[in-house]
Amino acid sequence: MRSHCLGFIGLMVNLGLIGVSAEAQSLGPAEPSALSQRAPTEQSVVKVFNTRVGPDLAKPWTTAAPAELSGSGVVISGRRILTNAHVVIYSRQLQIQDNLSGDKYLAHVETLAPGIDLAVVKLDDETFFDTHRPIEISEILPAIKDQLLVYGYPTGGNGLSITKGIVSRIEFRPYHYQTSGLSIQIDAPMNPGNSGGPVLVNDKLIGIATSILPGAQNIGYVIPSEEIELFLSETQNGRYTGKPFMGEAFQTLENPALRAFLNLNSSTHGDIVLKPFSDDPHYPLKKWDVVTKIGDVPVDDQGMILVRQDVRLYFTYMVQKTYKDGTVPLTIVRSGKEMQIQLPVQTDRSRLIPYLAGSFPPYFIFGPVVFSIASEDFLDSVLGQTAYNAQVLGLLSALESPLLFQRNAESTPEKPELVIVASPFFTNKYAIGYDSHQLRTVKAVNGVQIKSLKHLVETIRDSQDPFIVIDFQEGTSESLVFPRQETEASTTTILADNGIRERATPELLAMWNQKGTAANQ
Repeated sequence: MRSHCLGFIGLMVNLGLIGVSAEAQSLGPAEPSALSQRAPTEQSVVKVFNTRVGPDLAKPWTTAAPAELSGSGVVISGRRILTNAHVVIYSRQLQIQDNLSGDKYLAHVETLAPGIDLAVVKLDDETFFDTHRPIEISEILPAIKDQLLVYGYPTGGNGLSITKGIVSRIEFRPYHYQTSGLSIQIDAPMNPGNSGGPVLVNDKLIGIATSILPGAQNIGYVIPSEEIELFLSETQNGRYTGKPFMGEAFQTLENPALRAFLNLNSSTHGDIVLKPFSDDPHYPLKKWDVVTKIGDVPVDDQGMILVRQDVRLYFTYMVQKTYKDGTVPLTIVRSGKEMQIQLPVQTDRSRLIPYLAGSFPPYFIFGPVVFSIASEDFLDSVLGQTAYNAQVLGLLSALESPLLFQRNAESTPEKPELVIVASPFFTNKYAIGYDSHQLRTVKAVNGVQIKSLKHLVETIRDSQDPFIVIDFQEGTSESLVFPRQETEASTTTILADNGIRERATPELLAMWNQKGTAANQ
């Protein structure tokens, strides 16, 4: 018996894709008519240059050093370029270049969807599209063993590279940030730089290259045209509204004892609800319900559906096919009785520890302490340091830290986020004798239970007590006591000594400068 949880994040890393040079072409200057003579696909493929400036998660008041990277993209309808989100995320300067031209065009990100790893890029000068036509997008999934061509700009050269392969497998699998989607596995050689490049079968776009499987040879993944069309249809005014998903956890119905326990006859097949998305009594799914159909499609005892003769997928793939007016139709068996329900589904999951997904973390500095919010990006950066991984995990476990034990929890109005100490203390006499509180989560300030970083700022701002007392959720962490006025006065010096321009991000700074009370906010 195994469990399925749609929140599980796959162990994939975005490395860009595909190498191997294209077949040699004659050298020498291109004729003036060269662009009009080129094949439509070659006209459509561009190289993407990104100067990335992301956050420094341990120093949220500043940014990481600029990094130069490149990937690939493809021209689509609407005078747009489609690429991977991980190619253009945190873009400070973005440029695209045609294969046979030395000119680069300034660009900007119009829509970013890190979960499904797709992005739409627009050019500042749209005359580029007068000679670069959009590629035709296939309306159907390719068949297993279909021959394909992959276009892009992998490492090892500057020119356009074209490689051959076949469709190896089609699955519904985790992408990133708790997003699942249809994925095509191919066997074409994979190298960094080809991320975002088009993959074609019979001169039609079946998807764009996205990632490789670390440690394996010739196993790469493609975001298929179906997911691309869904992404584009869910994009409104440059904002991606998200994919619909079921938040339930399931387990298979393979064990004979489960079937007997649920009083199911041999003709009943499906996937068992292990944990409903909501505990609300009116929520239509309950623990031990068996999902036997989604729409009109039968679900087998492994939670799979037969999409066509060569493709068998996990049944939640059909959510994006049957989603209408915020619900999906399910047939379930509960206590031996069959019934039809309309299950409400979401397009965005609110997490207590969210992903930044291209944004920068908020912060607030009070004396020697830097407060921020817990994010998956922050935890990944800390736990990703292998030399400290076991040590940090051991510490968080010993402290029974919410950063471990509430990592997959949903946010609520009463507790929308976790406030953490993001950095080691600044050198300051008011921090003398205190242990480092980095990674600790704030519980209360002067006895007021802290709901959010905004609430913490308001609580400190409006305090009239002579001392600020900060307690932490980790039970054995010492409390911090600071003289309120003296510590506040030292903040200006700390900022100057450390070259910090502002004590908080703009929204929190504006809030700090307001007058009022923080009661029950």
